[in-house]
Amino acid sequence: MPNAFAYLMLMIWPVVCLLMFRRMGLERAIIWSILGGYLLLPPRATLDLPLVPDFDKTSIPNLCALLFCILIARRRVPVWPNTGMVRLLLVTFMAGTIATVLTNTDPIHFQSMFAAEPVSFVTHSLPGLRLIDVASVLSSQAITLIPFILGWSFLSSPAGTRELLLALVVGGLAYSVPALAEVRLSPQINTWVYGFFQHDFGQMMREGGFRPIVFLPHGLWIAFFFMTALLSASALGREAERGTRNRFMAAMLYLAFVLYLCKSLAPFLYGLALVPVLLLTSPRLQVRLALGFAVIAILYPILRDYDLVPIDRLLAWAEAIDPARAQSLGYRFENEEMLLERAHERWLFGWGVWGRNLVRDLQTGELISVPDGEWIIVFGTFGWVGYLSKMGLLAAPLYLLWRRLRHGTPSRVAAALALILAITLVDMLINAILTPYTWLIAGAVLGYCEREMPRAATPKEKRRGARPVLS
Repeated sequence: MPNAFAYLMLMIWPVVCLLMFRRMGLERAIIWSILGGYLLLPPRATLDLPLVPDFDKTSIPNLCALLFCILIARRRVPVWPNTGMVRLLLVTFMAGTIATVLTNTDPIHFQSMFAAEPVSFVTHSLPGLRLIDVASVLSSQAITLIPFILGWSFLSSPAGTRELLLALVVGGLAYSVPALAEVRLSPQINTWVYGFFQHDFGQMMREGGFRPIVFLPHGLWIAFFFMTALLSASALGREAERGTRNRFMAAMLYLAFVLYLCKSLAPFLYGLALVPVLLLTSPRLQVRLALGFAVIAILYPILRDYDLVPIDRLLAWAEAIDPARAQSLGYRFENEEMLLERAHERWLFGWGVWGRNLVRDLQTGELISVPDGEWIIVFGTFGWVGYLSKMGLLAAPLYLLWRRLRHGTPSRVAAALALILAITLVDMLINAILTPYTWLIAGAVLGYCEREMPRAATPKEKRRGARPVLS
């Protein structure tokens, strides 16, 4: 149970954001309002008001960043990207939730039946969605998109994209202090500060030691954050001048050490594979690799549905590395199979919110499934429409950046952001790792494509003999 200080932090974060918007440049204020809230605010603590989404460590920073862009920075916030495909995905992402609510008005009852007599009684039930829930679900979707819109609007310039990578490096270096303390002392900081532990403590114990968690939902989340900080330091070091390069390379080595101490295999392997890519390959190759990751992430549900994912081989590889991790991966695949089967019952628009997408005991209503991957959560909740629109919004910037390679070469900073976004899409297949700063990166990459990368001339421009131009 969160203590009073946890709720106080949620209530004073708007003041912190206000001070940042008054004292920082616009790009830096946006980034740190959202990233700072993600890193510092209490997990699982919410200010619950009727008929509106919960105010928590995600929604409060998002809303504050948008509000202060308008009120303090005096900037107009456009919400309509230039690319028709992205516009269609935005409309579908919002409008599809209306269909989800309207097709899930039926309550779900769980009944226990006497063996001797044909008598049954309801032991548990999940309510059907009401028309009034459309407003709540729509507002939740809109709040989710705020970082995407702000990234597209204000962080697409070379300075803005570089500021994003720099914030991840600075955040990683600062966050390493409490993380290393938890590696040494055990993960207790959230308990000391906010009065509760946010997950299963047993999952934070590994290899005779501890995994840090600090104020994030799970040890995997903090490891993934340090991985993104490591990639950011690598990219900035690769394009920096000699004096600055040495500092970024030192930060890269330090963050690699911190990532290793997090004892999370997947983020460590991501870092091990992608740091050489950022240091040794061209931005064009990095963008092509990012697109390949995005294609895998989007096609995974189809491959999974047709048993084209080599599960046995993956489990054998995991077994060779660590039997405990192979067991964990196998458990995820088993739950994924149950949830996928249930999702197929309402495959187009999903089951809706309030846990209706989860598998439960038919008599008691107790949960017998645990969703891990972001993809299966979205697919079960909002169906194919919700899944394709959400994943499409995150992957579209990578596709557009790849399309424009024929007319120009992106900066190393933009290519690094694309690679960070792409590896997040891959990790979303096994973890619900989607965060506000991921949306911020996706929006920034989209804006970079539209404003900084040359595009093909329109038919009218071709008749005039124009060359490829900037959007």
